[in-house]
Amino acid sequence: MLQCIFLLSDSGEVMLEKQLTGHRVDRSICAWFWDQSISQDDSFKSLPVIASPTHYIFQIVRDGITFLACSQVEMPPLMAIEFLCRVADVLSDYLGGLNEDLVKDNFIIVYELLDEMIDNGFPLTTEPSILREMIAPPNLVSKMLSVVTGNASNVSDTLPSGAGSCVPWRPTDPKYSSNEVYVDLVEEMDAIVNRDGELVKCEIYGEVQMNSQLSGFPDLTLSFANPSILEDMRFHPCVRFRPWESHQVLSFVPPDGEFNLMSYRVKKLKNTPVYVKPQITSDSGTCRISVLVGVRSDPGKTIESITLSFQLPHCVSSADLSSNHGTVTILSNKTCTWTIGRIPKDKTPSLSGTLALETGLERLHVFPTFKLGFKIMGIALSGLRIEKLDLQSIPPRLYKGFRAQTRAGEFDVRL
Repeated sequence: MLQCIFLLSDSGEVMLEKQLTGHRVDRSICAWFWDQSISQDDSFKSLPVIASPTHYIFQIVRDGITFLACSQVEMPPLMAIEFLCRVADVLSDYLGGLNEDLVKDNFIIVYELLDEMIDNGFPLTTEPSILREMIAPPNLVSKMLSVVTGNASNVSDTLPSGAGSCVPWRPTDPKYSSNEVYVDLVEEMDAIVNRDGELVKCEIYGEVQMNSQLSGFPDLTLSFANPSILEDMRFHPCVRFRPWESHQVLSFVPPDGEFNLMSYRVKKLKNTPVYVKPQITSDSGTCRISVLVGVRSDPGKTIESITLSFQLPHCVSSADLSSNHGTVTILSNKTCTWTIGRIPKDKTPSLSGTLALETGLERLHVFPTFKLGFKIMGIALSGLRIEKLDLQSIPPRLYKGFRAQTRAGEFDVRL
């Protein structure tokens, strides 16, 4: 049972406090948490569960905002962490993003959402489509009406139609003139390349995203051509687990609108579509840098939106960098970004230049980590393929669409 939820800014300020039970949790627990995070290394901030002198603390961090939940009794830690992830996802969906200003400008909606999502310390309604029927998302019209009428509440007077149903994630009887269902495979490639150019780690994190606009009470079945490659699956509550466990088939009654059907990982990939070859030499207070970027293995689709960014070491006083393709920008915080776009066929993009070290330093002792970004439309690099999508009762004029895309996640090239 959770007793309290706090939202902290990246400076440690308590932006929001929500007491969930009759036992009040004092804000001093936040001061203790922040003092510990400052005094210890970064590994403390990555701990999902922390035992303080008085409480168990569960934490996640999203876009610079720390979500804390407190409990004095033992409970399943994954339930608390999953609930905090749901809160972060719902707030991001409602507010169109997640940052300190958005939370402060819409704190009434945040409190209303928390009132519906958890009751007396136990998770209650966490499905976004149902929450949208209960609490209207903020917009300019509602803000103007609240100023004129003095009523800032966005809570509906009636319960959603699916609140009392056995499938609370779906309205009772939605109707569409055109029945459509779209399936997107969205994947992120996480990779680490060491100083010798060897691939230390390469894996895919993917999501099966759907947009369902189907009338009535549809029953869908989605099957993959190669489900054996999937690991660490996580399913939407609408998925029946037994068909997946026995036949690796997703059987479900979908929510209405957009939702994530499942997430997965594909591990131990052997290759990446793009290579990065950096070289840095330093002598007599000057560093020479050279970076090559090219296609390692052709995925069959165009690689777009290629970027390479790195943080210049603090000991670098100035930098003079140029490239034969794309643009190079250096910000005041010493972040260098090379925007390549697409790789041309007639030349290999290269970046070169010199870095001037601070007075008294002869050689560079701290080397940057290069972060690669890219996007490939129309292909899932994990190799996952959708075999078919079947409907138990096919409505008239049904349209089904499938897409795939892969983009770079945490893709690091280390020196």
